[in-house]
Amino acid sequence: MKEKPLPKYLQLKQEILSWLHAGKLKPNDQMPSENEIAEQFLMSRQTVRQTFGELEKEGWLYRLQGKGTFVSTPQTQKSRDVQTIGILTTYISDYIFPHIVRGAEAALRARGYRLLLSSTDNDKAKERESLDMMLSQPLSGLIIEPTKSAEGNPNLSYYLSLDYQHIPYLMINERYPEMNCPSLVVDDEEGGFKAAQHLIELGHRRLAGFFKTDDLQGVNRLKGFIRAHQHYQIPLQPEFVVHYSTEEKREKPYSSALAMLENEEVRPTAFVCYNDELAIHLLEAVRTTGLQVPQDISLIGFDDSTLATATEVKLTSLSHPKTELGSDAASILLDMIENKRANGNETGKVYKPELIIRESTIRIH
Repeated sequence: MKEKPLPKYLQLKQEILSWLHAGKLKPNDQMPSENEIAEQFLMSRQTVRQTFGELEKEGWLYRLQGKGTFVSTPQTQKSRDVQTIGILTTYISDYIFPHIVRGAEAALRARGYRLLLSSTDNDKAKERESLDMMLSQPLSGLIIEPTKSAEGNPNLSYYLSLDYQHIPYLMINERYPEMNCPSLVVDDEEGGFKAAQHLIELGHRRLAGFFKTDDLQGVNRLKGFIRAHQHYQIPLQPEFVVHYSTEEKREKPYSSALAMLENEEVRPTAFVCYNDELAIHLLEAVRTTGLQVPQDISLIGFDDSTLATATEVKLTSLSHPKTELGSDAASILLDMIENKRANGNETGKVYKPELIIRESTIRIH
């Protein structure tokens, strides 16, 4: 899906911020005039004036009557309300995210901070809008879940703005590789390995894996799934590995599973799923073909969400710390703020997923 272009004044704003981040313009340097910038970027003076007005309001620039516009120092930027923390996640009300948010909110409230919440719906254009909104607020820190972390970071300038303004932040579930900030992540590769290992040890030799690979969580779970096959010297059939994007998550895994299940001679005996949400979806695909879990197909999810025990077949799943992750993220961020430590001085945390064995996997002979 093609992203809508930014309005011209915001395009110019990003360009000027990139000058500041790159050190082309330093604190107290004079900005080029509105006429010079309008001519350089083929924009109206009104557009340039709007951009300057926004940057002045946010504390990046200051104006001296009769002399022109100058670059502010970070210290002269607007004062921030030290009581507010922003949380930016891909979703808010779905799946495991309410648990993450509740964990963070409880930790923040206990230390006298309040919460500003936004979500991206796993869309990079919405991530940009949310970051723009967050940066316009008097925040003292940010907890961020990257959007489609395996597909690059087109919103880099906003993250550089956080660094430039000395706003502490950390990332959860994954981290954009180029950003030097603490991250709290699950060892997703280990989870993918443990899922496949469990099935292999139960005698399964035809495992199918379904992984969402526009985020690094899915990439790493797939990596662990493949590594387990290599470790146990089990051949992995290429057609048994299904990778898909967020936009394809309702259709592609389901139709791929149906196609596999209808081929009786080389049908897989087990499915390893990107998460519990997908596992429940594929449980329906199994039933559609007249087969049963676990008698005909063993099934493993990931995240040990409430969905794992919501159906009559209780799912074997890999754990995700959820509430603990939210609480830990808030505590680490507040320590960074109150002890005035830079982003790079904190390492974050890696959680080891545990295999929760329930009814959806059985031994085969």
